[in-house]
Amino acid sequence: MAMECNQNQNALHIVMFPWLAHGHIMPYFELSKFLAQKGHKISFVSTPKNLNRLTNLIPQNLAHHITLVSLPLPHVDGLPQGAESTSELPIDKVPFLKKANDRLQLGITQFLEDSNDVNWIIHDFACHWLSQAVSHMRIKLVGFTVFNATTFSFLGSPSDILGGTCRQRPEDYTVVPSWMEFIPSNGIAYKLHEITNHWNCMDPEVSDLQRWAMVVEGCHAVIIRSCPEFEPHTLNLLRKLYQKTVIPIGLLPPHLGDDNSQGDERWESLKRWLDNKEENSVVYIALGTELSLSQELMHELAHGLEKSGLPFFWVVNDRPLVEGVFGVDIIPPGFETRVSGRGMVWRGWVPQLRVLAHRSVGGFLTHCGWSSIIEALGLGRALILFPGGSSDQGLNARLLHGQKIGLEIPRDDKTGSFTSDSVAESIRRVMVDREGELLRENARGMKEIFGNVELQNKYLTEFAEFLVKKSSNGTE
Repeated sequence: MAMECNQNQNALHIVMFPWLAHGHIMPYFELSKFLAQKGHKISFVSTPKNLNRLTNLIPQNLAHHITLVSLPLPHVDGLPQGAESTSELPIDKVPFLKKANDRLQLGITQFLEDSNDVNWIIHDFACHWLSQAVSHMRIKLVGFTVFNATTFSFLGSPSDILGGTCRQRPEDYTVVPSWMEFIPSNGIAYKLHEITNHWNCMDPEVSDLQRWAMVVEGCHAVIIRSCPEFEPHTLNLLRKLYQKTVIPIGLLPPHLGDDNSQGDERWESLKRWLDNKEENSVVYIALGTELSLSQELMHELAHGLEKSGLPFFWVVNDRPLVEGVFGVDIIPPGFETRVSGRGMVWRGWVPQLRVLAHRSVGGFLTHCGWSSIIEALGLGRALILFPGGSSDQGLNARLLHGQKIGLEIPRDDKTGSFTSDSVAESIRRVMVDREGELLRENARGMKEIFGNVELQNKYLTEFAEFLVKKSSNGTE
């Protein structure tokens, strides 16, 4: 690999600039490693705390190809001191993080001017100002969304978004748009509680939709974390909506060897617990790093797990219910005693991929983040869909439910409320009931796409070749 790097005559300098969220930073980092393997020079730009998490993840043979470029996050009134990522914030504070991210413009522009050799910038939705900032430089831009093509097809064309002819209220996003009516699984739309919740994390001055529309209009190409084997129709639709080069780069599936859990005492104790369970018997529950349910709904979820009668492993994050106040009784009193032996509640970080890969885990109750879905389907795990109320999660749930790859837990469209009985029934149907066999079979079949590293690397290779070709001929 190192030999390939040293002998690459077409080496480019590529700047990576992801949004300040773990679920965005890691796919950008995976793409960085692949491009570095091809011999390209990578400058990975983010804030100090986010980069600190990456320092030990750079493979030794790529260390001289990947440089972490640290830009201090400017202060913004309303943003809690020291916060540098969405996982550190309640959802109503995220707009202040977007305003702080906008103030990185001066720092990254200075870095680009000082470098004087950057060929490409691969950047996220948040920096809508970047194309204007680099207009006087000989740099090409690629917009990289870490979501799938279905999500962005649903949102519509940049011209409609920026022209104000599109949807203006949260309620407008609860119906299937006309341009998607002939797409398979066309029940894809937000529930009101989902889009209302996401509305609260958008900058009121420049919405997420406007940011992405401006990114698309200002870039040379758009890359999507997907592949045509999974989304042929919406990838084609996206090209029509964008009137621009849209390149699937594959699913960027993670690798078991990439985490540092081997030898960790907590993982070893968890592994022993899983080893004592029957094959495909355990439900794994993890709602991501950013979803906070009310205490009432956490209790309802707990009672549903209890009523299911099945073994489970539940990761509970210590996120505040209300800013500054942690939920002491986030788990019902006596719950862990009642389910002792059958269920385990785990607080803090867990090596999710290792848990999903364990033979005893048969199903995954997930918040429907795209990264978590990719991990689970790469291992053929059946999905119980419990979407969080932000970004793409609700649309992912509709997509997978419609394709009979997972089953969505019924929730009230307006409030997001649900019952413990519906949780228990959904879990049992996906895990053990006869009527869920098709779901389990379809999920296992997804391994051929999501777990096919050779297939996914093919799309990464095609994208790397695109960058070299467009750099050499200088054309669009």
